[in-house]
Amino acid sequence: METDINAAETKQAQLKLLLKQLNRVAVAFSGGIDSAFLLKTASEVLRGNVTAITVESPLFPKREALEAAEFCRNEGVRRETVSLTEEDFSVFAGNPPERCYLCKRLMFEKIRTVAAALDLGTVCEGTNADDENDYRPGLKALTEAGIRSPLLECGLTKNEIRFLARRAGMAQWNKASSACSASRIPYGETITVEKLRMIEEAETYLFGLGIDRCRVRLHGGCLARIECDPSDWRLLAERREEAVTRLKQIGFVYVSVDWEGFRSGSLNEVLKNGQRL
Repeated sequence: METDINAAETKQAQLKLLLKQLNRVAVAFSGGIDSAFLLKTASEVLRGNVTAITVESPLFPKREALEAAEFCRNEGVRRETVSLTEEDFSVFAGNPPERCYLCKRLMFEKIRTVAAALDLGTVCEGTNADDENDYRPGLKALTEAGIRSPLLECGLTKNEIRFLARRAGMAQWNKASSACSASRIPYGETITVEKLRMIEEAETYLFGLGIDRCRVRLHGGCLARIECDPSDWRLLAERREEAVTRLKQIGFVYVSVDWEGFRSGSLNEVLKNGQRL
């Protein structure tokens, strides 16, 4: 989809004005393109009055935390971390449809505590205007906690963010969207550190093959359902034996490929309206 440059620039100007009015902010920083673009913009507008806060947890791949740390070093932005441990998982380990809500409520309680200690009046995060088109119960937790979503408030879409990030010379402008590893486990199936490890290792292996957009969904604790773009199916087929061997070494018993291909939030397809928060 072609980006309307004038619209993107207008929204970017609105974003800078909004951030300037907030004065001192903490940015919940995952390392993804949305929060990176928000953090970079906030740093340019507010200078030393912005701090990145990253959640480190088995829910998120280690590579994301390393990339977040490197980005902050390169941008000269102060970075703090908070931990979400296995003990915290008891809040959402049963993996109900509102898991994302329960998890984000817990995470942002921890982030707000750090922000308050640093005298940062506002906590911001990187939800964009396209995120409202999917089932995202975590948005309710943000509203309840008083977390600001400047990209969403200014109407910035993913394509506009990528365009502006590329123009600004950001290396991650075309980085594939990510989500916490718990989103790879079907609702109702218990979330464990071991399952999260299997998912992370499997996806890291596929990324290493050059498959940038992929999800490894873990069904029943033993079946890997690989989602990737159809353009990557040939590569995956060529490396089939190696891929099956590697995923079985990781702990999967069965390995499959989803013929619908990559799509964010595919596990939400099983939810009926009555099950949604």
